[in-house]
This record gives sequence, structure tokens and C-alpha cells, in this order.
Amino acid sequence: MSKKCMINRELKRVQVARKYAMKRTELKSRIFDPSLSLAEQQKAIYEFRSLPRDSSVIRQRRRCCITGRPRGYMRKFGLSRNKLREAAMQGDVPGITKASW
Repeated sequence: MSKKCMINRELKRVQVARKYAMKRTELKSRIFDPSLSLAEQQKAIYEFRSLPRDSSVIRQRRRCCITGRPRGYMRKFGLSRNKLREAAMQGDVPGITKASW
């Protein structure tokens, strides 16, 4: 099980990213707009850099919804490989069986 502080940090990153999503897209469009003057583009760059780092979606990490484990995450199921295996063995995940040949 992952530390509670790590899970809470990820939740905080999601909230901050949602809060600043519109502002980020608006500033990015102003930065790459060729019709604006260089001074206006630089002002937009300065404003963009003043945003919190966690407002970027790239800083988020997918985690297992049960344990919070960041590695071995299966996006299709929302579980880490360990919990996916346990759920498959119990028959909780439809369509998945243990391979045997």
C-alpha cells in the first residue's frame, strides 16, 4: 500500500490541474499566436511560468485505485498488476482467466 501522503498529493495535483486548465490553454494560445507582438508573447510566457508546477497535467501519475501503487498500472482496469491478478483469480474481472496450456 502506498503512503497516504503520496495518494493525497496526486489528488491535489488533479484538483490544481483542473483549476488552472482554462488559464493554461488560453496562455498557450497567446504564446504561439503569430499575430501578437513579441512583447505580448513574452508577457504571456511570464504569466505562464508564474502558474504552479502542479497545474500541468503531465505531473500527474496514474495509480491503482485500491492500493495507490504507481508502478505496474493497467489502465484498462485501473488496477496494479498485483491487484488485477488477485481479482482475476477470484473471478471478479469478466473475461480474464489464468493462462494454462
